[in-house]
Amino acid sequence: MAENTKRTVVVTGGSRGIGRAICLAFADADTHVYFNYSSAATAAAETEKLVADASGKATGMCVNVADQKSVEDFMDKIVEETGRIDVLVNNAGITKDGLLVRMSEQDWDDVMDINLKGSFFCTKAAARVMMKQRSGNIVNITSVVGASGNAGQANYSSSKAGMIGFTKSVAKELAARGITVNAVAPGYIETDMTAEMSEKATAAMMGRIPLCRAGKPEDIAGVVRFLTSDMASYITGQVIHVNGGMYI
Repeated sequence: MAENTKRTVVVTGGSRGIGRAICLAFADADTHVYFNYSSAATAAAETEKLVADASGKATGMCVNVADQKSVEDFMDKIVEETGRIDVLVNNAGITKDGLLVRMSEQDWDDVMDINLKGSFFCTKAAARVMMKQRSGNIVNITSVVGASGNAGQANYSSSKAGMIGFTKSVAKELAARGITVNAVAPGYIETDMTAEMSEKATAAMMGRIPLCRAGKPEDIAGVVRFLTSDMASYITGQVIHVNGGMYI
């Protein structure tokens, strides 16, 4: 039986970093946030606690977004519990960096499966629900390198560029049903992923940012929240770059 929830938000990759910040951005008494995680159960529990401390409700589930059946079961469970899906944020992503000539087929496929195919599976399942409602918002978290490219990240850059084309195509398909589809392209954001970069790589990255500082996960979360609000009801098919001027 569906619970009395006014808004249901689904965030992929919500256990930490940008995903956690997005979950927290939707923390309020009228919203139930669902998010998936792949292996970080402890981090997922922390996200649930932080959202609860902010007077919201969050439920984390271990789901492989690259597996269609797992995604469908995930979305079915959400609809069973709340009766609706109002927002989908495709945030889950991985990197397996390396120069093209040394990159294995497996490293290429793994990144594409999570970053791009995962967004396809999640969007397809959620869109079916939103189309019946004739309302909904979908936000895809792409990357600055999806627009600019980056040496050593041919797989990651390609997956994120694919998300941009995916965003624009799906926006055109779903607009008539009252559903907006947009993308947010983060630049250099302080997360666990960027913390693994070398000092030399970090310094080089900072040198490309006119604002001379890294972004915070909350910088991305705020734009996602805006794109899913009534203030952005006439925005669809767009890519919003949040990068401190790194890509202009």
